[in-house]
Amino acid sequence: MAEKTKKIIKKKFFEVQIPLTASKVKLYATNESELDKKIIKLDMTKNLKGKNVELKARVSHKDGKTESEIISLILLPSYIRRIMRRGIDYIEDSFKTSCRDAELIIKPFMITRNHVSRSVRREIRNTARKFLESRIKIKSSLEIFSEIMTGKLQKTVSMKVKKIYPLALCEIRWIEVMGPPVKSKEPIATEEAQVEEKTEEINE
Repeated sequence: MAEKTKKIIKKKFFEVQIPLTASKVKLYATNESELDKKIIKLDMTKNLKGKNVELKARVSHKDGKTESEIISLILLPSYIRRIMRRGIDYIEDSFKTSCRDAELIIKPFMITRNHVSRSVRREIRNTARKFLESRIKIKSSLEIFSEIMTGKLQKTVSMKVKKIYPLALCEIRWIEVMGPPVKSKEPIATEEAQVEEKTEEINE
């Protein structure tokens, strides 16, 4: 009796578009459903003019459609080391907050132009956190990622804390989607009710 031969399933490449980028990543699998929940990592250094940022996206396959969503942007330590110098102070923070469609962990990173006191650093940190929480809660996660990639959010934070002390650098070192948004008892302001921040060039 002849042995039954196993059917060979051939794998092939499937293209997946990454939001907010022109990148189309080719993933190797037997079928598109196999790609569900796969994590894609992209080096965004060339796209962001030398800024060493790693983007992570999660693939989803539902109702016959294969898509992806950005889940994190991480500023790599090599970039931080490159911009550090003597005669400055850096300010870090880490907190969780919710936008319209997700709970996020966000880690701002700021550098002052010169040494400042601990009280000034604390005031900068608290002001930046308060502003970020109020701005993020009225945005979707995709809008927030877009503002970070274009530098709009960082520039607005820098202008917000300028009255306390001017910054040499303001970055979002880490932002990641942690899960669905946490419900808040406070009413969420509408876009129309938000006071538009005046943007102006940062004097280097």
